[in-house]
Amino acid sequence: MKTIVIGSGLAGLMAAYISKKRGDDVTLLASGAGTLAQNSGCIDILAYTKDKTPVTSPREAIESLPETHPYKKIGIKNIEAATKEFLSLVSSYGLPYCGDLDGVIKVSTPIGTLKSTSYVPYSMNGAALFDAKKIVIVDVERLKDFYGDILRDNLTKHLPQGIELENITIDLSINGARDVSTIDAAKRVDLKEGFDKLVEELRPHAKEGVVFLLPQILGLRGDKAYKALIEVLKTPVVETTCLPSSVNGMRLVRIFCRAFSDIGINYVENTRVIRGVIDKSRVEAVVAKAMARNVKYEGDKFILATGGFLGGGITLESFNNARESIFRLPVWMPEGEKNWSNEKLFGSCPQGFATAGIMTDNALRPVDRHKSVIYENLFVIGRNLGGYDLFFEHSGNGVALASAYHAAVQSVK
Repeated sequence: MKTIVIGSGLAGLMAAYISKKRGDDVTLLASGAGTLAQNSGCIDILAYTKDKTPVTSPREAIESLPETHPYKKIGIKNIEAATKEFLSLVSSYGLPYCGDLDGVIKVSTPIGTLKSTSYVPYSMNGAALFDAKKIVIVDVERLKDFYGDILRDNLTKHLPQGIELENITIDLSINGARDVSTIDAAKRVDLKEGFDKLVEELRPHAKEGVVFLLPQILGLRGDKAYKALIEVLKTPVVETTCLPSSVNGMRLVRIFCRAFSDIGINYVENTRVIRGVIDKSRVEAVVAKAMARNVKYEGDKFILATGGFLGGGITLESFNNARESIFRLPVWMPEGEKNWSNEKLFGSCPQGFATAGIMTDNALRPVDRHKSVIYENLFVIGRNLGGYDLFFEHSGNGVALASAYHAAVQSVK
């Protein structure tokens, strides 16, 4: 079967990978670099219920979701299968993750708040912070977007009393006069001289009971630098999340690129799909605008992963008139301006606009307002889906992976 995947965020990449593993001839069409490099790479399955209650077991919380939520259409067995495939992929390319569907993991942000998630690289697992006698917060000379003092002050509000926190600043001898990004520092640590300099700076502070809390600088090559560092220091090390661009997001981008090359996925870059070629209830092809001319890509199955409002996959032509950009699919959205948004951006209720998206059947095929399938061989995944607020729930990457898997395993006539 010839499968065309449109979009190169986490959902599109995972859909292409699973489709190829199942034996499809896969072409992925990407208009840009995709959003994964901006992504934390934490797999948030579900962190909050609709009344903002923190979730302690995503598996149990999913059972109480409304039937319109993507997870209810996908089902817990497919969510499990999707995460299993992801964990196997990242582990096989040197970036093993920890976590499960029955609990949550706390990770530290760069400003010292604690975020609940389900799966993270071992380097980001914040469990060691709660058992530390002393946390050494490591800043890097000239590093931007990381403020150790703010991190320390906020972190004290979330950890047990009695844990000592100390700030230090290290010099990784990164050349140049400009500010340093986490990516600059990670590239430096990937080099032997950079790693040795990191060890030299941290070793005097490596004592019993100490946990190092670092910005996300432990290399772009999987967990190689992390494993080497804890082996040398004999001390727990924890990375925070980071502002975009994300080092961990770039680690995942590298993994998918290597995997695509290894298994033979046709990855077409810098091509923007502008319309579909339709025959009654089937998509026969899509037309993409490339550098010199328009190109038609024919297929048996099409997976739409264009990122919703944030990725340009859905546009708002006028208030209460949203449309999907390629196939002109209808978009569900809350009726009435008062239901479009809440006064408090980070309040205790979901934002109406964030739940807008394409409604589907249980196979993730788009449906109209009468719940009739529009195109039998088109599947919608990721942020294009309606019925959930990924920001409020903290479920974005979980829905991306689960919907990608669910769409990839669907058969078409």
